[in-house]
Amino acid sequence: MFEKRSQPPSTFEVAATMAAIESLHGTLSMARALVVTGRAIDLAGLDREAARLCAAVACLPGDSGRALLDPLQTLTREVDLLTGCMPRP
Repeated sequence: MFEKRSQPPSTFEVAATMAAIESLHGTLSMARALVVTGRAIDLAGLDREAARLCAAVACLPGDSGRALLDPLQTLTREVDLLTGCMPRP
């Protein structure tokens, strides 16, 4: 029926959450590149994606989320960089 996981659940969950962090980072980096070149971007949905990511980190067992601190800080810096590139209203 189901294959047995070769990794403990917390390791699998951390890896899946890390993949989500990397994916969102890529999306933000692309958005920043588009803004820098003068293209318009649509940020709809990024708030939901960020909320899902926060929920995933909050649900990690024990202190396993600590391993994601540096990648999350890098993600925060990317948000700040994108914000800095956005045209002011």
